[in-house]
Amino acid sequence: MSEELNANRSSGIPWWPTVICTSLAGGMGWGIRGQYGHETGAMIAGVLVCLVIVLTLCRNTNALTAARAVALGTIAMGFGGTETYGQTIGLTQNPEMIGNWSAFAWGMLGLAIKGSVWIGFCGLFLGMGLGGKRYRAHEMLAVMLGALLAYKVGVMLLNSPYDLASRQLPRIYFSATWELYPNQADPKPRYEAWGGIWFAMLFVMAYAGMLKKDGLAWRLGLWGLLGGALGFPLGQCVQAYHAWNAESFTEGVWKILNWWNCMETTFGLTMGAILGLGAWLHRARIRPAEYERESYMEWPIEWALLFIHCSLVVFADVVIPFKSIEAFYDLGLIMGVIPIVAVAGGRWWPYLTVFPVTLLPIAGKTVYGLAHDEQVISMPLGLAIYVVIPIAAAHILMFYFLFLSRERQTSVRFASSALLFCAWVYFLLNYAIFRFPWPWETWTARTPNAIVFAICLVALTALAIAARGEQSKPSNVSNSTG
Repeated sequence: MSEELNANRSSGIPWWPTVICTSLAGGMGWGIRGQYGHETGAMIAGVLVCLVIVLTLCRNTNALTAARAVALGTIAMGFGGTETYGQTIGLTQNPEMIGNWSAFAWGMLGLAIKGSVWIGFCGLFLGMGLGGKRYRAHEMLAVMLGALLAYKVGVMLLNSPYDLASRQLPRIYFSATWELYPNQADPKPRYEAWGGIWFAMLFVMAYAGMLKKDGLAWRLGLWGLLGGALGFPLGQCVQAYHAWNAESFTEGVWKILNWWNCMETTFGLTMGAILGLGAWLHRARIRPAEYERESYMEWPIEWALLFIHCSLVVFADVVIPFKSIEAFYDLGLIMGVIPIVAVAGGRWWPYLTVFPVTLLPIAGKTVYGLAHDEQVISMPLGLAIYVVIPIAAAHILMFYFLFLSRERQTSVRFASSALLFCAWVYFLLNYAIFRFPWPWETWTARTPNAIVFAICLVALTALAIAARGEQSKPSNVSNSTG
């Protein structure tokens, strides 16, 4: 019933709420990611963009089904965090590269290749959650293992050799080389893995599109590829223009602007808009599959997987006390195996991913940066404010949707509540990292970006509140999996 309602009403949904709000969600999420980095930071943009798409285009379906789709897209957004891109950006703006148009073009090509697969993975897995095909836990495990094998093949074919001692680098290479920087004794070329990530994505896309006949998955994957291919270079064009014309930006707000964060925000605005447009154009294909209760994992298994995953994330991506764990679990695809399998097979994990799992490393990095690195707050107080309170609130929401609101639980109710929570909690944590740059005080490099994020936050808040006001009558909703 819910699939029919969603299909019947999809034709009357205007484009602009989805496209504008996914753009703002992507801009704020990717801009905030800049302070946290890596795979877990990218998941901020993933959860915000996916929540907007579900809220605007996937109405009147079951909340758990919607949460599963959001969780899949959120996790997949982290896969591209394995890529190195700092030196690729350097090819377009480092002092030695100013005026070198061939290096500029090569760097932009590299950013397009790396950005496309980064966002493409998110679109692909979001489509797998919304396209009406059921992906069981054992099936997802096989898919992820196959993706890891494809990753190894891609690295071997496209990102090898990599031997700094003998100065052997891959034939197609987008980072610093001795030829590009002849005046540097050691430009420290970075290890690139974009070929492996591309092979992994193509493997999953082929499985979903050719074997599962999942028409939405591969289509959203292609839109994600387009969003990343345009967004990353476009964002870097903003930063590179400043670097190439620095003398024009010596007065007013321009001289204090954080151009790197402007690049990230522009990237997010662009990729969010394009992914949202793709979802809107294919809205008639959005018909999420609901799972029978009997197919869920037992809850002790889900919580055991949660403990294992969160422990590895903390040791690999937050405090990093064990280099061996970091080396193993810092690869985005490996980090995603447990969550992808658990989300596909569990009833707890979709909500766990949207609320505490995505939040945990961000909260941890916030308190670590403020209490340990900058020492602007005591560790006990920082833990209470930036970890205990937000994580407790995330668990309350998770349990609410699992138990207290099981009857008549709609995707609109879930997505609007989750969007409000996620947008506000990540904005506030980032605002703390920014050291609370209030616009009425002396402006710093962080003030302009904080204002942009605040505008995005207001728009996302308005969307969530408006969606709750327009919520359909709950009697029309299937509750078979609530």
